[in-house]
Amino acid sequence: MSSSGNSLDDEDTFKILVATDVHLGYMEKDAVRGNDSFVTFDEIMKLAKDNEVDFVLLGGDLFHDNKPSRKTLHSCMELLRKYCMGDRPVQYEVLSDQSVNFSYSKFPWVNYQDDNLNISIPVFSVHGNHDDPTGADGLCALDLLSCAGLVNHFGRSTSVEKIDISPVLLQKGRTKIAMYGLGSIPDERLYRMFVNKQVTMLRPREDESSWFNLFVIHQNRSKHGATNYIPEQFLDDFLDLVIWGHEHECKIAPVRNEQQLFYVSQPGSSVATSLSPGEAIKKHVGLLRIKQKKMNMQKLPLQTVRQFFIEDVVLADFPDLFNPDHPKVTQDIENFCIEKVEAMLDLAERERLGNSRMPEKPLIRLRVDYTGGFEPFNALRFSQKFVDKAANPKDIIHFFRHKEQKDKKDIVAINFGKLDRKSSSEIATLRVEDLVKQYFQTAEKNVQLSLLTERGMGEAVQEFVDKEEKDAIEELVKFQLEKTQRFLKERNIDAEEEKIDEEVRKFRETRRENTNEEDEEVREAMNRARAHRSQVEDINMSDGDDMGMSRPSMDDSDEDSVPAPTRGRGRGRARGGRGQSTTTRGTSRRGRGSTSSDVPASGRGSKAPSKNMSIVDAFKSSSSRQTSSRNVSAKNYSEEIEDNDSDLEEVSFTSSARVDKRSSNVSSSYSRPSSQSLAPRGTVFVDDDDDEDEFDPFKNAASSRRNRR
Repeated sequence: MSSSGNSLDDEDTFKILVATDVHLGYMEKDAVRGNDSFVTFDEIMKLAKDNEVDFVLLGGDLFHDNKPSRKTLHSCMELLRKYCMGDRPVQYEVLSDQSVNFSYSKFPWVNYQDDNLNISIPVFSVHGNHDDPTGADGLCALDLLSCAGLVNHFGRSTSVEKIDISPVLLQKGRTKIAMYGLGSIPDERLYRMFVNKQVTMLRPREDESSWFNLFVIHQNRSKHGATNYIPEQFLDDFLDLVIWGHEHECKIAPVRNEQQLFYVSQPGSSVATSLSPGEAIKKHVGLLRIKQKKMNMQKLPLQTVRQFFIEDVVLADFPDLFNPDHPKVTQDIENFCIEKVEAMLDLAERERLGNSRMPEKPLIRLRVDYTGGFEPFNALRFSQKFVDKAANPKDIIHFFRHKEQKDKKDIVAINFGKLDRKSSSEIATLRVEDLVKQYFQTAEKNVQLSLLTERGMGEAVQEFVDKEEKDAIEELVKFQLEKTQRFLKERNIDAEEEKIDEEVRKFRETRRENTNEEDEEVREAMNRARAHRSQVEDINMSDGDDMGMSRPSMDDSDEDSVPAPTRGRGRGRARGGRGQSTTTRGTSRRGRGSTSSDVPASGRGSKAPSKNMSIVDAFKSSSSRQTSSRNVSAKNYSEEIEDNDSDLEEVSFTSSARVDKRSSNVSSSYSRPSSQSLAPRGTVFVDDDDDEDEFDPFKNAASSRRNRR
């Protein structure tokens, strides 16, 4: 520990352990990597206890899943109880209105003030995008921990019209912290609210300049789109330090924003959740010391994080080694990649020497750009060579290539003026059914329609496209199939395929000429599709209302099912026959709109047995069917719903007092900032460590923007 750090450890100094994106439960079912997140969280909490911090500050995504498993919740609560409960007294007090700070909790006060709990290290956390509140009650996993008295969940906002961020005001000796928090909100929405000035950060009226203003946020920092991120310039300039969660690349050393004159620290994740370059940077948490307006951030390297090495290979950069025209070039590439992976594994083993806490198998990623006529080799076979050496054998190799751009000299100039153009009126009148008709007119003979007509198919496709009638095409096919079957039976055609094909062709031509009859057929098929959809929706709604009711169990077969005399397995609910007689066709599952008395003697009474029957099969079996078989009961449908100290880094600054001419009459009350333009602030950095990766703010304080994970 440096002397500068010890000089800050007194009754006026806050010591805060800062971490973000712990992602508990990530890949918990993986045999090799399943415990990584829990082991690292245990190390984080142990660092908090060993350094005797005042509290732990988490920047969101404590859990990887919105609904964490029982194992994940149990492990988290076990670690929080192990490290956070104890007899060591908390040396600071809360000055703000806690019923406002924790308004969404049934116990709106900090947990260490609860008479029934013995908390030595409080944990304050905002929620992230992985563990955000959902459902009708707007609860998240953090709310469970809050209710159990293990975590102080703050920074919640449910309004989509206006956000007022009220700080948690903390005081220890002469040091006062205004801690603002904002849980994850969809970036586009929050961006829009900032633009419309719908986000307000409330400030204490009493002696504004004496507060150290700390803001915890969990949003995109890197630009992923026009509005899919939050620019730092959106944040108020009275802030001193911003802890930025969600971004996984570790940039924990505070970087000064020259426009807003605050500092931004991005702790990054404590477990690699993607095989990207940002995740390969060494992971740290921060020990933040605050004394009045001074701040010091000490980097604490995490020793239990699984090693991750990533390398890119561009095959085109090795023309002496690889010739795409060589017959054995693929094998040469595979051998080259094996050497690269083996080199990374050797490096991992050397770095792991002396650190027994580090997992044995590292994460390896080799990204191969095979642009230039090369072919990728079998990645599965390649991965088998490293099953016992790497933690991610299936994901080691990743092939990609860039689109090859043509040289400008090869580009042919196009005279767009000579191209045929359709008038706007032509485009406006172009219909789906016309496109269908045009397709079949120009299609080859083996894909021509033999049963359906182009007009009918076009109408069905039009219904499917314009009105989202998903059953339109299916019902039209069934309807015309049934009608053709009846036509063949009535004519008593011999069961010869040639004669049947000829009769089907004639029948189709007749329907094509009689457009009125064809329109009627299409309307009938569309009505059947709508009825089918409506009945399915009614069944689904009814099922939601009757989930607790017991029903006779039916067999789950799609064919002619018979009710079992005893109770069956599962939920089978005989949906097709709900509220209807089993012998009534008119109220069947498909909702045909007609009863059994309306069905012609030759027709639809036999529809169920011929569900997937061709015309020839239907014709051949018609002679053996008796009239009485048409009155067979309808089907019953059932369905289931289913510390290496050498790596320590300290960064300090002292911020001069700001001009403050505001009234200071009321204690612990808030005022809205009337202006964001403040006098320039003098800030001095003190570098107490000669670590190779510490930064000098006088060299280049501009924050480099890197791609997020």
